[in-house]
Amino acid sequence: MNQGRGFSLIELMVVVAIIAIIAAVAIPSYGRYVFRARRADGQALLMHIANAQERYYAVSHRYGDLQVIGFSATTTAMSEAGHYMAHVELGDDHGAGQSYVAKAVGQGAQAGDACGDLSIDDTGNRSPASTDTSRNSNGRCW
Repeated sequence: MNQGRGFSLIELMVVVAIIAIIAAVAIPSYGRYVFRARRADGQALLMHIANAQERYYAVSHRYGDLQVIGFSATTTAMSEAGHYMAHVELGDDHGAGQSYVAKAVGQGAQAGDACGDLSIDDTGNRSPASTDTSRNSNGRCW
């Protein structure tokens, strides 16, 4: 009698189907994790800008553009890993610079993040709000 060794085609197809099901669940979850991990890059950039603005305000009694507060460019600043580009909008207040909004815009693949653009203002308000979990099923935006 010839005894077969190895796997039958049905056994092999069952294993392939199980792997496909696991991959269908794991890949989207991993993608959301990557967005969330890269979001920390934008948050760190915005916090760095906010801290620099407050230091500058303590001395000058006004907020300044990026170059004035210590960044190399006047209009935009790139995050350390390059996932976000930030800019600062000073409050109109007749040129007094008494308010600002710093906004970080996702670059490359990060532009597809469900949270969208991140921002912080002179009062510490962060957008999207940290309690807004409806935009992202993988944690808070801040």
